[in-house]
Amino acid sequence: MLSTLAIKNLALVDSLTWELGSGLVGVTGETGAGKSIIVGALKLVLGGRADRDLIRNGEESCTVEAVFEPSHIVEINGALTTAGLEPCEDGQLIVKRVISHSGQNRQFINCAPATLAVLKTLGQFLVDLHGPHEHQSLNSRDRQLAMLDAAATAEPALIAYQKAWRTWRDLTLAFEELNHAENTSTQELDLLRFQVEEIDAANLKADEEEPLLLRYRMAGNSTRLAELSAAALGALQDADDSILTKLGDLRRTLRELERIDRSVTEITSGFENAFVELEELESSLRDYNEGLEFDPREIGELEERINLLETLKRKYGGSLERVLDHRDHAAARLGKIEGRGDELERLSKESAKAREAVDAAGLTLAQLRRKAAPRLAKEVARHLADLGFKQSKFSVELTPLPQPAASGLEAVDFMFAPNPGEPAKPLRVIASSGEMSRVMLAVKSALAKEDSIPLLVFDEIDANVGGEIAAAVGRKMAELGHSHQIISITHLPQVAALASCHYVVTKVVQKDRTHSQLKRVEDEQRVEEIARMLGGKAESARAHARSLLAGTA
Repeated sequence: MLSTLAIKNLALVDSLTWELGSGLVGVTGETGAGKSIIVGALKLVLGGRADRDLIRNGEESCTVEAVFEPSHIVEINGALTTAGLEPCEDGQLIVKRVISHSGQNRQFINCAPATLAVLKTLGQFLVDLHGPHEHQSLNSRDRQLAMLDAAATAEPALIAYQKAWRTWRDLTLAFEELNHAENTSTQELDLLRFQVEEIDAANLKADEEEPLLLRYRMAGNSTRLAELSAAALGALQDADDSILTKLGDLRRTLRELERIDRSVTEITSGFENAFVELEELESSLRDYNEGLEFDPREIGELEERINLLETLKRKYGGSLERVLDHRDHAAARLGKIEGRGDELERLSKESAKAREAVDAAGLTLAQLRRKAAPRLAKEVARHLADLGFKQSKFSVELTPLPQPAASGLEAVDFMFAPNPGEPAKPLRVIASSGEMSRVMLAVKSALAKEDSIPLLVFDEIDANVGGEIAAAVGRKMAELGHSHQIISITHLPQVAALASCHYVVTKVVQKDRTHSQLKRVEDEQRVEEIARMLGGKAESARAHARSLLAGTA
């Protein structure tokens, strides 16, 4: 459940920490006092749109933090792990959202930065929010089908069906794409063949370019390189006064010096190493100089090869790797088109086999749905009767689809006839706002055991009802409170009186600033609030309030 909701600088709230209880939590207050701020705060932590106008006047940012204690921690941790976040270890999930005027909005999950997408994903497991307009989701056939599947406990069958359906869809799309390729022009086939043959004829190697260019540069500068290396060899060895000749004389002198005084060895030891290295340098330079003789024909071949590589790179990519990749793609497409007949036959057979799997999985799913439909309709009708629809009719109708869809082989419609003598029609075309609220509450009540979302928020869904119907709505919410945490923002005293804990939102002016405050009311304070909702503070209103709280009204 939601254990704590902390709000700072949001609209009229400067600072609020709300510690909630379980069961049915009633929130009341006069119109404009700020009850909607609670819903707005919850929407923010669930990844809703952030409007900078929500920031309290004169402040740079606003913050909303919610502490949840979810019972289905496995699903929560699965979503966190998928998002690359640490799982919950202490059974608490802390979600924080910071909205700033600068536009640098931030969100955190258990103190770690997170994306809005992750907040929205987690919200599906945490809160089901219903307002005066949000219950219109009940009109969605997809939503209705999800509710039926929940009643049928059909999730494993649905997962199996969707896996089979995706396989069939992918094969069907591949068949259609290849089939359309029959219109491929002769020009395209000729072009693909030419490209493959041209690249193959070049006999490319991905790593040949760099050594090729190096060899070409050496060939182009061979005369100058020969001059420089010959000059170095002359200085080292070939000239009469060469370095190595002089160093040879120096070596003999040092050896004579060492023969007479062995202690000089420590001073002269580095000379031998230097002499050997110079000899090795001379030898390497001589090999290098001798290798600088380039055949003019070789230079021409190098230039021709480089020009070929540059041409292929211009046509097929900026590097030899891309040229080779282009060749592979062209060859693959050419092979697919040329072998289209065999491939089409293979895809056709596999698609037909996959369709059989879809039909089989879809039939299993459909049987679960058709078995659950009358049971769900009967349960919803029972709750509707409790909510004042004594003679209404409610049914769940399944209609076969012409082709398998991602959701199954059939579509669903919740059919509703609120008044006797009228034919049942799809809920989305006949129900008024007040009726829809009660139908939604009836469906939620019918699915209470299957509904894993722990927190249900009802934002004034009891509008346009009163009297005994209002009391029935309150009783139904209180019943849901046995299996869920319920937050009901309401104007109805009959609903507020049935709450397990009751909070009042008030608006006060302090130092010329307006503030919204939330406080829990009990005992006589609660009687006063219920009396206010009944229309006054007369003793008769307080007596009526006491009777509502005592359950005797």
